[in-house]
Parts: sequence; structure tokens; C-alpha cells
Amino acid sequence: MKRVLTIQDISCLGKCSMTVALPVLSALGCETVILPTAVLSTHTGFEEYTFKDMTDQIGPITSVWRNEGISFDAVYSGYLGTIAQIRQITDLFRAFKTPDNVIFVDPVMADLGKLYPAFDMEYVKANLELISHADIIVPNITEASLLTDMDYRDNYSEHYIRDLLRKLSEYGPKISVLTGVSLEPGKIGIMGYDRETKEYYLYQNQRIEGSFLGTGDLFSSVAVGEIMRGKDWREAMKIAADHTAHTIEVTIADPDKRWYGVDFETTMPNLICGSGLSH
Repeated sequence: MKRVLTIQDISCLGKCSMTVALPVLSALGCETVILPTAVLSTHTGFEEYTFKDMTDQIGPITSVWRNEGISFDAVYSGYLGTIAQIRQITDLFRAFKTPDNVIFVDPVMADLGKLYPAFDMEYVKANLELISHADIIVPNITEASLLTDMDYRDNYSEHYIRDLLRKLSEYGPKISVLTGVSLEPGKIGIMGYDRETKEYYLYQNQRIEGSFLGTGDLFSSVAVGEIMRGKDWREAMKIAADHTAHTIEVTIADPDKRWYGVDFETTMPNLICGSGLSH
């Protein structure tokens, strides 16, 4: 059984971050180890929430693992709340990297052309060091433009996307994948770049009109789980894109849907069976 460490915050109520990553990775057959960066009563989409920072626990927890000789087949980081946490997780990557394992980074910090309110350009620079230790990164277009210091465009060509991917690869990751790429009307998906082979991979499925928190976490968690199942990164990203789209579709069709996240529990059986829905 593959062992995956996922580094995320926990929302006690709300379908995002660890609350998505843990059940999805477990369902895909991974022994899932968690490193919580913060504990929230609800995710930040709610008007009111509590927040407990866990920065002071990261060092002691990882020290125990090192003393016990624990190793991981994959280390997967998502939202990191502060520069201090980024530096700690960068050190963790150094400590737990092996020739055979996979470090997967979703550098959550921005969307729709803007940084999230809590972050600034110093935070972006800290992420450059983080992704330099990654095997696979999955930023959206806004995050990629910030990391590469390229102008953000909401109207773009395939040439622009390829430039972003090449520039991202210069910072060290073997595989760079951009999410939320739309190169045809009514289509959306991913485009990836393999630094070693210099090959691109484009996959688009049908755009589904609907926005829910946690869909990026679902995508990344499925991708990591499928890679642990032995899938090539391209196939893993395709499965993750299709499964995320299907889950959004199912959620929208549910008259009792909860506004604070997608119904990933409903679509979990399909994911486990690996039927490979296509959109």
C-alpha cells in the first residue's frame, strides 16, 4: 500500500483541503498521513469561522516521523497560510525526498488575476523555493503568471500557455500542469509540460457552469491518488479533470445540494471503480 502525506488545513465543516484530500486518497487505496497546517470551524466561504494556526506543531510532528524512520511514496501540499509555513514545508521536502517518491505541490494563492487577500509578493517568492523541490506542480493561470512574473491574461492563446509552462519548469519541477485552461469555446481542462522530454499534453473536457469551493482540492487529490495507483501523470490528470467535472455536474443536479462544496461523496464509488468517465 502506498503511503501519502498530505499537508493541508482542516475545516471541521466544509468540503475543501484536508476534508477532501483524506477521504479521496484513502478511497484510492493510499495510506493517508495528514499534517494539518490550521484547524478551522468552517472554511472561509462562511461568514463566521474560527481559526487555529498549527505552525508550531509542524516541526515536532515531523521530528517524530524522522526519528521513527517513516517514509512516504508521495508528499502532497496544498494551501499554506504563511511564509513561515512555506519554509517549514520546504525543509520537510528536503528531509523526506527520496529518489523514488513524488512531491506534488498545489501552490494555492490566487485566482482570477489576483492574489488572495492574505498574501503579497513576498509570499509568491517563498513559493518559488517550494516548487523548486517539486516533481509535479498544478497552479492555475493566475498563480503561474505570478510565479513567472508574466502578465496575467484572461484572453490567451496556446502560445501564452506554453510560455507559462516553460518558464515554470525553469524553477525546477519535472512536470508543470496548468489548471483551468480553456483553448476552445465551451471547453476547459489542463495543459502540462514535461521538462525532461519537452513534451506538452493538452486535455479539455466540457465546461460546466457552476462554481464550488474545493474543486481544486478534489482535482489534486484524485491526481495524486491515481499516480499512486501507477497511472502516468497524463492519464492521472485526465482522470482527475473528468472526475471533477462529473462531480460538479452531479452536485448541480442535486436539488438539495450544499452551497459550501461539491458532492464528492456521491461520486466516490465511480472513482474507486475507475470507470474513467469522459466528458
